[in-house]
Amino acid sequence: MNYVIKKVPSGATPAPDGAAPQAIKAIPVRHYGRWISAVVVFALLVGLAYAFSQGNVRWATVPDKLLDPSILAGLRNTIYISVASMALGLVLGVLFAVMRLSKNSVTSTVAWLYIWFFRGTPVYVQLLIWFNLALIFPIFDIGFYRNEMTDVMTPFLAALLGLGLNEGAYMAEIVRSGIQSVDEGQTEASHALGMTQAKTLRRVVLPQSMRVIIPPTGNEFINMLKTSSLVVAVQYQDLLRSAQDIAATSFAVMEMLFVASIWYLTLTSVFSVGQYYLERRYARGSLRSLPPTPLQRLRANLNLFRRSEVAR
Repeated sequence: MNYVIKKVPSGATPAPDGAAPQAIKAIPVRHYGRWISAVVVFALLVGLAYAFSQGNVRWATVPDKLLDPSILAGLRNTIYISVASMALGLVLGVLFAVMRLSKNSVTSTVAWLYIWFFRGTPVYVQLLIWFNLALIFPIFDIGFYRNEMTDVMTPFLAALLGLGLNEGAYMAEIVRSGIQSVDEGQTEASHALGMTQAKTLRRVVLPQSMRVIIPPTGNEFINMLKTSSLVVAVQYQDLLRSAQDIAATSFAVMEMLFVASIWYLTLTSVFSVGQYYLERRYARGSLRSLPPTPLQRLRANLNLFRRSEVAR
């Protein structure tokens, strides 16, 4: 908070030598703009809430359908496809990041082309390409296995490939930046000790680069939870599709969209907390003292309140 120091009047008698100086009176500066902006924002929120309360929305439907069995099944599928796609993206990200940094021009070019293509095309288009692959390849034949493409490319597999391959391109750039953040002297010292390139990467470089890789990876996973809603294009039964199916029979379109939004907000909030503590764990080597967590700040404020009560 800003303060204004009150000046001593010009005619005031100065304090004698050896006497304690007079206390300086600090007056807080009034910020009228903050109060005005707070009132404006509050008025806008009240107006928005009033507008929704007057809308033709059956609000009782939202809590009734929140724990519907089909909604919960779609929720499980959303978590499943998000985790599976993120795992595939992590594996591909590490692989293509190493290939991109390779001194072999062939592997580095292939990695660059992969990243260029999957980052340059919308994930929605990629999902549709995988789902409609049977139009150009009716039969899936790899020599030892032959089957109809429509039986091979299931909605789950199309969703996994569409989301996972796209995520791998983004993770490759994240992992590459993390690897490059480690000082080259670490690699030179590892080679001087007789460690191979793969061993150096696994035991020295990657562990130190995790501090840089973890924060954007957490953001990518939270974004994956929301991007997974696009799998309705390949008829995968996720949370959004389950909500749409109920809306088609109950004609509660907006209500079911509110239900899906509540669950997406819940998922992102829960995983954001996990991301926060994971980032704290990998930041231990870079910070002298970690900032207190919200729970630690709450406990400190409670202890301070108790001490003030006891002092009274």
